[in-house]
Amino acid sequence: MKIICNGAKKEIQEDAILVDFLKSLDLDPDTVVVECDGEIIARKDYESQILVDGTKLELIRFVGGG
Repeated sequence: MKIICNGAKKEIQEDAILVDFLKSLDLDPDTVVVECDGEIIARKDYESQILVDGTKLELIRFVGGG
């Protein structure tokens, strides 16, 4: 199935879970804010959020530095 992540089409498996998708991108779920179909997802819900065909994700990652 296909989703859109930050404007790019991505092919993922059926019934993928958000936390697994983030890890597949080598992202630490604790450092990412996720908007799913226009709604911010609470971090506590990353492990239960199922992605469906056509889902639109926006990922915002916080990076510190000096």
